[in-house]
Amino acid sequence: MPFTISRRQFVSTSLALGAGTALGGLPAMPARAQGIDNLKLFVPANPGGGWDQTARSIEQALKAGNMIKGAQVTNVGGAGGAVGLPQFVNQWKGQGNALMVAGMVMVGALITNKSPVSMTQTVPIARLTGEFEVVVVPATSPIKSMADLAAAFKADPAKVSWAGGSAGGTDHILAGMIAKAVGGDPKKVAYVAYAGGGPAQAALLGAQVTCGVSGYGEFAEQIKAGKLRALGISADKRQAGIDIPTIKEQGIDVELFNWRGVFAPPGVKDADRAAMIELMRKMNQSPAWKEQLTARDWTDIFLAGDDYAKYITSEIARIGDILKELGLG
Repeated sequence: MPFTISRRQFVSTSLALGAGTALGGLPAMPARAQGIDNLKLFVPANPGGGWDQTARSIEQALKAGNMIKGAQVTNVGGAGGAVGLPQFVNQWKGQGNALMVAGMVMVGALITNKSPVSMTQTVPIARLTGEFEVVVVPATSPIKSMADLAAAFKADPAKVSWAGGSAGGTDHILAGMIAKAVGGDPKKVAYVAYAGGGPAQAALLGAQVTCGVSGYGEFAEQIKAGKLRALGISADKRQAGIDIPTIKEQGIDVELFNWRGVFAPPGVKDADRAAMIELMRKMNQSPAWKEQLTARDWTDIFLAGDDYAKYITSEIARIGDILKELGLG
């Protein structure tokens, strides 16, 4: 079963850091995690996409909360993280102040690209955010609903092109799940993979593809501007502040939730791992991080340490099964 969650269900109600009062009546400042004054963030994707946005948001929240002194972001894009991951595993090994931002997309991309490097070679620190996927068409498209899209796909799958991120990623998986749910063959999905949200948006706005699939946040601006029409969102129920019907309520039994998290490189010391986890816990509870979640329509699904490591193992198995149905596993 796909991992699903209500957008508001996991929003943290933890007390904000720094709300207490120190001796002498001065506001208490959040203490920095030992040894992580300067954080290195590795993003195995090009600037501008969801992982990059997550890294920049982490940097802003940690600086705003006085939890680090500085941060450096390194981008190495390509193949849904399959290009960057080997570099992180091999060249960043043992660095106790380094975190890689990745998520569900990488799980699928590594399987699809038959990568010799696995996410299990990293050290899972924390799952941070989640985001529902949205299916869109150009505003000029004759397709008005998910039913229209399903009918067009069943009539001639080859004539319905789907724009999204890397092959085997979350966007591709959702397209395949929709195809299967409407009685079609997931292997016949004409999926066009783009390196990031920008190129996919350009293809949609230029009417070069039939429809697009991505996280809501990446298409939100163009939807609100009336340049893209949202057909459905992959949530389990209607989302507050988002006027888009769910895919499921339109008779297509599909739900999907994209997640993002952070990982330390292999070889980090136990003390460094513990400090990283504590740093992410403090950030997750901070007002600055909650502001980032609200601004980007992300859901807080925080999960850390050993529990997160178990989740990663289960995700690799689950997504592997889905990709087999797409002919990519």
